[in-house]
Amino acid sequence: MAADRPSPQHQPPSGLDALTVEAVGRLTEALETTERARGQLYAFHQLTGQADFQLGDAVELLRRAGHDQIAARLADELVGRNVLDGRWSFQVLEEYDDGYWSAFRRLEQEVRDQLTDGRRHLHEAQLKEQRRSHGEPGHTARPQ
Repeated sequence: MAADRPSPQHQPPSGLDALTVEAVGRLTEALETTERARGQLYAFHQLTGQADFQLGDAVELLRRAGHDQIAARLADELVGRNVLDGRWSFQVLEEYDDGYWSAFRRLEQEVRDQLTDGRRHLHEAQLKEQRRSHGEPGHTARPQ
């Protein structure tokens, strides 16, 4: 029954060996990990920006409380400071996105295009076939 088989885009092209499917799956898994790292980098960016604005609020409160020297030192040395040499966090993100992340995505796509006809998650589709209980509710190969 066709509905109880993976969809064609989740079946390996004819003649594709299991080791290649696994290798491409591992490459895609590495890309997924990179996507998670990128998300953490965005969290870092947003949290750093939030901290800088909170710091600005603290500086203003210290000034209002009469602690001008402390407030001035914090304002001069820390408010708006680069997180890395010459870079705010948005610049770190841009460099990461334009360099490593973009290259990783491009190369992963090229490998899939070359080896799996661009098909995604073939390894996971095979795992699903191995692990699901065929014929049981909630275990269909694909949506009806």
